[in-house]
Amino acid sequence: MTYRDLSALPSAEADFSQFLAQLHDELTRGRKDPNELVSETLQQIYFGHLLRATEIQDLPLASQALLHSLDPRNVTTEPEYYAEIDAKQYAERKPLIWLWQMFDRSPLGHNALLSHRFRRLLAPLIFKRVGENFKCWNQVEWSFGYNLSFGNNVVVHRHVLLDDRGGIEIGNNVSISDYVNVYSHTHDLNEISKVYNLPTLIGNDVRLTYHSTVLAGCRIGDNAMVGTGAVVTKDVAANHIVVGIPAKTAKVKNLCASGARVGPSDPAT
Repeated sequence: MTYRDLSALPSAEADFSQFLAQLHDELTRGRKDPNELVSETLQQIYFGHLLRATEIQDLPLASQALLHSLDPRNVTTEPEYYAEIDAKQYAERKPLIWLWQMFDRSPLGHNALLSHRFRRLLAPLIFKRVGENFKCWNQVEWSFGYNLSFGNNVVVHRHVLLDDRGGIEIGNNVSISDYVNVYSHTHDLNEISKVYNLPTLIGNDVRLTYHSTVLAGCRIGDNAMVGTGAVVTKDVAANHIVVGIPAKTAKVKNLCASGARVGPSDPAT
C-alpha cells in the first residue's frame, strides 16, 4: 500500500527545503567541527536562536544544563560503554546520531513532512549502507550505526530497536513495524559479562510485525513474515509465516510457478 502524497503550505515547504539544503551543505563540506554544528543547530531548534554569552549567564541552571547537553561532546550514549566499540568509527558518527536523537525529541521530529527527509539526509552519513527510498519514523534506536545496512524501499516504524553490535543486514522492500527489536548480540548463560556478537540477516520482502523480536544470529528468509509479539530464536525459511514464543511456522505463503505471491498473504497476526 502506497502512502498518500501530502504537503505543507508553500511557504513552509520552501523553509523546510532551505533548512535541509543548508544543513546538508554544512555537514558534507567539512568547514566546521560537526560537534559545534550540531550544538548550534539544536540551539536553534530548542531555544529559537543561537545564544550569546550574556544570555547564557542569565539562564536558570537547568537551562544551562540543557544547553551543555545539546553539544555531543558533553554527553555519552549507551553504546560508548560497550567494550567492542570501534571508537574512531563511532566518534565520526556520534554528532550526527545525537542530532538525529535530539531532533526526534523536539516538536520537529513529529512532523513527518520534514522529519522523513531530515532522517534520510543523515542516514547515509551514519549507517554502513542505505538504499533508495529509505523511510524512518520517529524514536528509532540503534547501537553503533556503522554495522547497520538497509536495502531499497525499507520502512522502519516508531520505537524500533536495531541493535547492530554484531551487524544487521536488511534487504530490499522490508517493513519493520512499531516496537520491533532486532538483536545481533547475546550474553553467555553463565557469565553475563561475556558477550557474543552474531550477525543478523533480514532478507528481501520481509515483514516484521508489531512488537516482534529477532534474536542475534538469526536469518529471516526472503518473503517471510514474523507475527505480532513473536520471538525468533532460530532461522526462518523463505515464505514462512512464524508466530509465537518461540516463533514457529504457522503458514507458508502461496506461490505460483514464477515465485510470485497469489491469493491472500496476510494471516491474523
